[in-house]
Amino acid sequence: QVQLVESGGGSVQAGGSLRLSCAISGRSNENYFLAWFRQPPGKEREGVAAMYTGFGGGNIYYDDSVKGRFTISQDNSKNTLFLQMNVLRPEDTAMYYCAAVPLCPVSTLSPAGYTWWGQGTQVTVS
Repeated sequence: QVQLVESGGGSVQAGGSLRLSCAISGRSNENYFLAWFRQPPGKEREGVAAMYTGFGGGNIYYDDSVKGRFTISQDNSKNTLFLQMNVLRPEDTAMYYCAAVPLCPVSTLSPAGYTWWGQGTQVTVS
């Protein structure tokens, strides 16, 4: 059973930055896809960024809406996933979730492809 705990959300003015963290525990190995999703108020959950963390990893995927502004990464221990968010916009306001799956999802930025989820952290941009 994989546990994911997000932190780092908050309120920020447009143009500002935030860094989200996701503490990961319970993985049986490193061969996982990890991803960040977000759910704006009244809308469906959408993929933001995803990456493969196993051997030879380096595959990183971004939604077009965040390319050039957001960066997904992990620490050297591979126990923490980050989302660095720069040049934030009001439309980035959402609950942000990290997610994990121990194989390659059919669609790396589709919520349906992921098995484990964190509880979310709120990001508000004004």
